[in-house]
Amino acid sequence: MTASSPRDLIRAKALALGFDAVGFARAHLAEEVRERLATFLAEGHHGSMGWMEARAEQRAHPQALWPEAVSVISLGLNYAPGDDPLATLAQRDRATISVYARNRDYHDVVKGRLKQLGQWMVARFQGTGIKVFVDTAPVMEKPLAQQAGLGWQGKHTNLVSRTHGSWLFLGEVFCTLALEPDEVGADHCGSCDACLRICPTDAFPAPYRLDARRCISYLTIEHHGPIPEDLRAKIGNRIYGCDDCLAVCPWNKFARAHAEPAFAPRAALRAPKLAALAALDDAGFRALFSASPIKRIGRNRFVRNVLVAIGNSADPALRPAAQALCEDADPVVAECARWAVERLAA
Repeated sequence: MTASSPRDLIRAKALALGFDAVGFARAHLAEEVRERLATFLAEGHHGSMGWMEARAEQRAHPQALWPEAVSVISLGLNYAPGDDPLATLAQRDRATISVYARNRDYHDVVKGRLKQLGQWMVARFQGTGIKVFVDTAPVMEKPLAQQAGLGWQGKHTNLVSRTHGSWLFLGEVFCTLALEPDEVGADHCGSCDACLRICPTDAFPAPYRLDARRCISYLTIEHHGPIPEDLRAKIGNRIYGCDDCLAVCPWNKFARAHAEPAFAPRAALRAPKLAALAALDDAGFRALFSASPIKRIGRNRFVRNVLVAIGNSADPALRPAAQALCEDADPVVAECARWAVERLAA
């Protein structure tokens, strides 16, 4: 491998653009990965995320998504927090927002850099075709990242890196270049099961298996209807996503805090007051979460989550905030408000 090989040139360019991890894989997923996906869907563990089942073939076979793809360049951008991401869980009158959503939408940041890399590749390697992806297409990002040597899928099913712990945003460049693949990332979880034990809702039926229907990230982001009552108390004050299984991973001790200004937590989202969030109308919600990934779930689903946190607060001072929403125009919000009022009254 010479210093001027396509792999080395691409890696150097990606690092110059600000990516923290770069790896190469064939545009093909291992049979065990495809079997794991089929089992996940067959058991209904994807919940209401019907798009996962509708495009399962493309998800399982990268070349079904783009037949011309030969190689996949897997890239990671570090977003490790500089403080304890779980510190706000004890502040019951405040909200806990997942680390990744406390500022700019990472999709925009990562995709912008992927496009720059792709444009450079097209200019540098004439005749090369490329497509870039960040989480919104039927791409199995974590298995591809493992095949590209960026890390391994831990027992919590998320990617773990020996360098960056659990804190990597992922993106991919599918290309028509035949690039030598990296060695598949080896599993270094060992006997540790900290991520499984810390899960508030017992969302892991077994190591390396997730039942999204019980996952707080799914319930607060993807799930549209009422949150099941038997899970509400377990959610605590987590109003958007959950970092528990990520934060507890011992490999995080090797991670350095990110230096990306777009990921620095906004002051308004570090530990926002539940009462103020519950009072947001649609315009206020859109203004507060402009350019944020939170914006995509809409005011109603967001306020539903806030009301669950209010109901779990055991703080009677928050009862008026819930009472004000008992007749909300959205029936899911109104039902959750009544539930919160009853919890606080009790």
